[in-house]
Amino acid sequence: MNVQKNQLACIEINPKTAPTHSIIWLHGLGADGHDFAPMVPELKLPSALSVRFVFPHAPLRPVTINNGYVMRAWYDIVSMNMDQRVDKLGMDESVLNLRQLINNELDLGIPLNKIILAGFSQGSVIALMTGLGLEHALGGILFLSGYFPFAQETLSQMNPEVLKTPIFIAHGTEDTVVPYQAGLGSMDLLKRAGFDVTWHSYKMGHSVCPQEIQDISVWMQKVLR
Repeated sequence: MNVQKNQLACIEINPKTAPTHSIIWLHGLGADGHDFAPMVPELKLPSALSVRFVFPHAPLRPVTINNGYVMRAWYDIVSMNMDQRVDKLGMDESVLNLRQLINNELDLGIPLNKIILAGFSQGSVIALMTGLGLEHALGGILFLSGYFPFAQETLSQMNPEVLKTPIFIAHGTEDTVVPYQAGLGSMDLLKRAGFDVTWHSYKMGHSVCPQEIQDISVWMQKVLR
């Protein structure tokens, strides 16, 4: 494991052999790249897949909802009401940063259809918006405890090739940070758009549970064949 010196600082976990697949995983508000790195051994992915993990740190920025306190965030959050004053500029900046990380993986010889973008909470928003804005399909998008801002605009501008990207969506039924209905609504929009969506709900809050990790592993092994 080492820190990569790129546009975004990242934690990398590389396989013992040359990587053939990459998973870029974005943390939630106030966390950092260390948040999900310990999950790698819990996924128990077969060594034959030779998966490389990249966990970027979001930029430090003041977050309005937290009284302007500076923390790692992919974009500003102004209100718990997700329909109010969404920070589109911050989102666009993070999408560009994530695209750079994708380009880094392509430079390593890993094709786009062997790359998964994963994210939790606001990290999942950036993973989804980035994946849907590409010209070709990814290996998959992992969308955990998230929501889908600018959905109609994003879907209307999407390249039809992107519809080949499988999407895993999971949400806690007891989530009081990002309401369960936000995840459910995102799933419905993406299914109606024509995506192959795998949906899971869990009796939990704004978090990740052991059963969810197992389900993620099964899905990853399916899409990264």
